[in-house]
Amino acid sequence: MERLNFNRHLGLRVTRVHRDGVTVECPIRHEYLNLHGTLHGGVTATLVDVAAGFAAIAHGDGAPVATVKMKINYFLPLTGRKVIARAKVLRAGSTLYVCQVEVFNEHRKLAGSALVTYMKTPLKP
Repeated sequence: MERLNFNRHLGLRVTRVHRDGVTVECPIRHEYLNLHGTLHGGVTATLVDVAAGFAAIAHGDGAPVATVKMKINYFLPLTGRKVIARAKVLRAGSTLYVCQVEVFNEHRKLAGSALVTYMKTPLKP
């Protein structure tokens, strides 16, 4: 994951691989804050998308995937040093993956939840 320039630029890193998914962390940097001084929702959405995508790839057949649909509910504004996403593969079908992602602040308080659908693509990794 860290080999991808975009993920490296944001500081995203897989911190744990689970039986059913992955945990990904992102540092909260000053440049990622909105006008209110909290993490911009777009950064959180990116973290969710990356975490679920890597969960699908890691727990599927390794085929590349593309995001089809993503729904996020934001519960708390995020501040502090890092944000954590725990992605679980709910269903791995022949063409589609459905993943659930829970987003936590650095104190492990639930800050958001998402449901993400991916489709296998014919692209070469």
